[in-house]
Amino acid sequence: MSSKIIIAVDGYSACGKSSTAKIVAQRLNYSYIDTGAMYRAVTLYFLQNYISLTNPKEVHKALEHIDIDFVFNERIHDSETFLNNKNVESEIRKMYISEQVSPVSAIKEVRSFLVAQQQKLGKKGGVVMDGRDIGTTVFPLAELKLFFTADFNVRAQRRQQELLEKKQMVEFDEILQNLRHRDEIDTTRKESPLVKAPDAYVLDTTYLAFDDQVDYVVKLAKEAIRRKEEVLGLTNKS
Repeated sequence: MSSKIIIAVDGYSACGKSSTAKIVAQRLNYSYIDTGAMYRAVTLYFLQNYISLTNPKEVHKALEHIDIDFVFNERIHDSETFLNNKNVESEIRKMYISEQVSPVSAIKEVRSFLVAQQQKLGKKGGVVMDGRDIGTTVFPLAELKLFFTADFNVRAQRRQQELLEKKQMVEFDEILQNLRHRDEIDTTRKESPLVKAPDAYVLDTTYLAFDDQVDYVVKLAKEAIRRKEEVLGLTNKS
């Protein structure tokens, strides 16, 4: 049996959870799955095809035509999101997608569709998966769960910096409004709302250096791996 674990990373937007999860996966030689990118890809498809979010039949039919994959790009040493065999990594990170992704994510059919895919991707372990319901809905039995949070203004500053690095100029107030709106939808939606799992470690990244938060998560992961090895009888006792 494998001693590889599932690491579930949940939390608010712009708290550093995706960046941290990605590096933690590299450090542990695990797969990294950005579930937020999956919801963004669905959002892009819905917008491009004028799918009505309030029409269940339209939504269901649209989901039948959606295929999402992650392809590793050797040039940038990172995975990119593909929607129906087309690289959409850059497009799904744009602000107009950020403004629409939470309403799309709140749709029951969308969540069921993507949760099933996420469970399939991570069922063998050896995965770091980040999102908003990983430790509560997707993998409630994950060996390690984390919940990221940070000061609201700090989150907005980080998001603005991310957008600037992608050459997207967005006003600070617009970003604040978008984050407030997303938080409201994510935490109050009926289907799999954003909540901290009871057994999740809380990580407030407001004043944490990035390397420190990565080191902390890796430390927790190695402890969880060791505990699993002990349960499986894989630990050498000499």
